[in-house]
Amino acid sequence: MNSRTRDRKTFVVAHAPYWHDGNTVSKRHRHIMLAALPAVLMGVSQYGAPALGVVTFSIGCAMLWELVMNLIIGKRVALGDGSAALTGLLLGMLLPATAPWWLIVLGTFLAIVVGKQIFGGLGLNPLNPPLLALAMLLISFKGVFDFNEALLNYDLGFPMTYPLADAKFFGVQALERFSLGGLLMGHQAGAVGSTFGLGLIIGGVYLMLRGFVRWEISLSFLVGVFVTAMLFHLGDSAKYAGPFFHLLTGYTLIGAFFLLPEDSSSPVNCLPMFIFGVLAGVMTVLIRNIGAYVDGIPFSILLLNLANPLLDKIRPRAIGKVVENA
Repeated sequence: MNSRTRDRKTFVVAHAPYWHDGNTVSKRHRHIMLAALPAVLMGVSQYGAPALGVVTFSIGCAMLWELVMNLIIGKRVALGDGSAALTGLLLGMLLPATAPWWLIVLGTFLAIVVGKQIFGGLGLNPLNPPLLALAMLLISFKGVFDFNEALLNYDLGFPMTYPLADAKFFGVQALERFSLGGLLMGHQAGAVGSTFGLGLIIGGVYLMLRGFVRWEISLSFLVGVFVTAMLFHLGDSAKYAGPFFHLLTGYTLIGAFFLLPEDSSSPVNCLPMFIFGVLAGVMTVLIRNIGAYVDGIPFSILLLNLANPLLDKIRPRAIGKVVENA
């Protein structure tokens, strides 16, 4: 044995077999879809058959694009893992009930093909697929996401306007018609699955308790939104809405519990998770209050997805000692 071999430091780990804890990718996806069900049902009850059509058509199109891509590139058909169905469900929840069929077809193509399959499939996508599709649709067809105009014909007995748009274009005084309790119960215009705050919170708490999403990311994001909105509000309460308003409107809650903690586009280490969540929350409020778009969720999360590889380099110092000449 030469000196180079004697001086080499070797990392030693135990050998197989290993135990499996029983969790599978398909199980996780089923539970996330189950957690999203209350918000989806509320959207269907408010907007009726059009909302149900948007969600189901989005799921079907996403699964179809997944199947087509699997066949084209010669991969095993992976519809059973539930990834495509979950992507379609989340995208449908982010769309208005009046979304045309061609927008759903295009959106699911962007989410599945551009957002996931081009990068290698499940677990390899650097960006959140539903949010990538939403951002591209929002930039290209901004008028479709004008919820005040799109949902003009709905009369449900409460103010059916988009609170974030009212606050941005008409000032805080336009928000007097909304109450925090009403916003929590979905008394606002918006996407099919993003208005029922209570349902999203219940679903999010369920996912965190079951360990399907990391609480560090979700809660730090909400803290980032709350603190940033509070600072703006304290600076000029006549111009900027309060923190609870920002928590209960737009895509905030669906972003916190169903979009931001997506595995392949979020950090895996503890400290980066907190930084990731807080910065996404800060960016969200900055875009809402001083940016060009009404809701900053799609862009803030995608920007942090891009920063994710750098953030995940922040790691704690290893505990233990090196075994020499093992």
